[in-house]
Amino acid sequence: MNRLEQAIATHGAPILGAASYMYSPEFLEIAALMGYKAAWIEMEHTFLTYAQAADLCRIASGFGMLTMLRVPDAQRATVLKAAECGPDILDLPMANSPELCAEFVRNARFPPDGARGFFGVSRAVKFGVPGPVAGEQQKLNRELCLMVQVETREAVERVDDLCRVPGIDAIFLGPSDLSADLGVPGQTGHDRVFEAAAHTIAAARAHGKLTAAGVAPQDIPFWVQQGIDLLFCINDLAAMKIGAAHTLAAAREAVSRVAPQRSSS
Repeated sequence: MNRLEQAIATHGAPILGAASYMYSPEFLEIAALMGYKAAWIEMEHTFLTYAQAADLCRIASGFGMLTMLRVPDAQRATVLKAAECGPDILDLPMANSPELCAEFVRNARFPPDGARGFFGVSRAVKFGVPGPVAGEQQKLNRELCLMVQVETREAVERVDDLCRVPGIDAIFLGPSDLSADLGVPGQTGHDRVFEAAAHTIAAARAHGKLTAAGVAPQDIPFWVQQGIDLLFCINDLAAMKIGAAHTLAAAREAVSRVAPQRSSS
């Protein structure tokens, strides 16, 4: 049983998560205290280093959160270093072909399931402290959840092929990129996006794969209705914008009420 399956068995589905786009331990700590059960650590679009990613994994894990690290590509060095950070889930974006998915698996799994390099002192194998490293590596082969993203028309059309790749555990839907590729950029609630998502989730379920997505608040009802297993519904930057906008609006409303009174006095 991989760690996403373990989390679902403990907390039920969907697991609700928050994404960290900055190196902000405070944000993940606050999210955990609020009740979020998963942390998405973003390395595709951001400037986080591997050392920072490992720290965020460590912090989130310490608060009992499931940790997902999104890598920028499937290359050996990329996947290997990310995996050594010790996340519970590795997520590969723009997984448009089974060949790319197979490369991802090969670089993330230890022999005989893959070709991941032997390194006995990383966080992923508990620094070699528990005992024989080889046994810990095989435990990781069973527990590390490998997830690939469907976020293009091509990937939607090939989802059955992607799901057939041995070693792939879950499908992550990216509605923002999917909306752009479907000709409705930014319209994550468009019928085209929802239809593609429903098709993908049904295919993943037919192949026994778990599903995940990162979505806008207004789209959450659709994804819950689809039976999504892991749902990221906020990120640190969005949380700051929402909080700042709410406070600014409240302050401006107060000023607008008081200003006429002050001018007339």
